[in-house]
Amino acid sequence: MNLILFGPPAAGKGTQAKRLVEEHGYIQLSTGDMLRAARASGSELGNRVAKIMDEGGLVSDEIVIDLIDEQLGIHTDAPGFIYDGFPRTVGQAHALDNLLKTRGSQVDRVIRLVVDEAQLLKRVTKRFEEQGRKDDNPETFAARLDKYNQDTAPLIPLYAERGILREVDGMASIDEVTQGVEKALKETA
Repeated sequence: MNLILFGPPAAGKGTQAKRLVEEHGYIQLSTGDMLRAARASGSELGNRVAKIMDEGGLVSDEIVIDLIDEQLGIHTDAPGFIYDGFPRTVGQAHALDNLLKTRGSQVDRVIRLVVDEAQLLKRVTKRFEEQGRKDDNPETFAARLDKYNQDTAPLIPLYAERGILREVDGMASIDEVTQGVEKALKETA
């Protein structure tokens, strides 16, 4: 199973990914975690990542695909993978498709957590006021949301056309969202 959890920042993707890891034994492939691990590893790829990050640059899609490929090779017996933070653009989606194709695989399911953006902003603002999380700063969050709508939302029709997109009400309770995700996993394409 190759699963993409899809939705804007703070939609609950991380919470649902953790539950899928616990329930199904899937491997969560978080681009941020992979970049930090590669950097710390001292490997050739890790040194390339460190150099780019130290210079304040963005790691290329090619390097991220290499990191994903490395993880797919390490976890050959995994029952599935959850792609977290990737793909973010149509180009990245095609790169992931090409990588999976070389491994005789494909994206099996995309689950979109549908949220009300105005309610999401209220939720994040409240969390920022109560907890002071830097990534929940309302201005920063609004910019992240705009970037998502500009770059990532165009993936919705791409996956819908393939018949692998399922939508779950991301504004429901965490348990109800989990039930919706589980139902979406069981539906055939």
